[in-house]
Amino acid sequence: MAVAREAAGPQTCRSLTAHYFLRMNASQRDFWTSTARTSAGPNLKEWLREQFCDHPLERCEDTRLHDAAYVGDLQTLRSLLQEESYRSRINEKSVWCCGWLPCTPLRIAATAGHGNCVDFLIRKGAEVDLVDVKGQTALYVAVVNGHLESAQILLEAGADPNGSRHHRSTPVYHASRVGRADILKALIRYGADVDINHQLTADARPSFSRRLTSLVVCPLYISAAYHNLQCFKLLLQAGANPDFNCNGPVNTQEFCRGSPGCVLDAVLRHGCEAAFVSLLVEFGADLNLVKWEPLGPESRSRRKVDPEALQVFREARSVPRTLLSLCRVAVRRALGKRRLRLIPVLPLPDPMKKFLLYE
Repeated sequence: MAVAREAAGPQTCRSLTAHYFLRMNASQRDFWTSTARTSAGPNLKEWLREQFCDHPLERCEDTRLHDAAYVGDLQTLRSLLQEESYRSRINEKSVWCCGWLPCTPLRIAATAGHGNCVDFLIRKGAEVDLVDVKGQTALYVAVVNGHLESAQILLEAGADPNGSRHHRSTPVYHASRVGRADILKALIRYGADVDINHQLTADARPSFSRRLTSLVVCPLYISAAYHNLQCFKLLLQAGANPDFNCNGPVNTQEFCRGSPGCVLDAVLRHGCEAAFVSLLVEFGADLNLVKWEPLGPESRSRRKVDPEALQVFREARSVPRTLLSLCRVAVRRALGKRRLRLIPVLPLPDPMKKFLLYE
């Protein structure tokens, strides 16, 4: 390793280290970070800087650009970026005054929610989709920290609304989990995939590609699990699959293990209100995916079932859907979720547009 480091140079080795860090799963990263703490001793911050910063240590002492982004000092940013030496470092990852992981100034400003600084850095040439060593984009950390203004600025600047493929969560997933309907609306408006699977793809070879095939990676599921009804409806309106199940249309193994096999099953198991079931019925969920026989409040595996939600489900199973409802579902499926946003500009009467949009 020492020979390779000497031959490749410190910059190349840092890049390779960061590349392999991105490919680790969560447990591997925790183990690796724990090992790093042991190896680095008390000065972990300097060790991280040595491993992941974009320049050797002797060139990383001046962190004024990153510090200004952290505190939201727009005047200092303006002053510094008048100099070519700082303009050339606008996308540099460095450890700043209060941070442990090397980040770009844009990522730091987005984390803190300084929208004016985010906007200024972008106009000065900051790349919006650069990732940190965790695979997080500036947009993702803005969403995680609940900064709508910063998220909107990044989206307007062309940030990928789905975040990075190197990170196992997405902006849509996080917004759905915490119930930030305002942020979720912005993400959907800029084309976020509401059914996205979390995926790590280091390269094109199948041996290095891993897809997480569990219902819990579905934004629709997580919004229901946390009882965020508004987010749940927004996702369905944007074309989320009401029968989303990575493992197939009917996952009988999940049923046998007592785990939810589809979104409707999960909604009932988690004791969600009747409104969740009603929405799934309206948006065309397949009611036959949920086993009928064991579905009762007395069932041990389903003891959280809301009685009203169960009643709505049973009534929907016993009464055929109206032709009007079936037509709406069929039209939306024919359009596809990518084209649902075009419904408002179709040459149709306004009542029909609202009907197709579930408004």
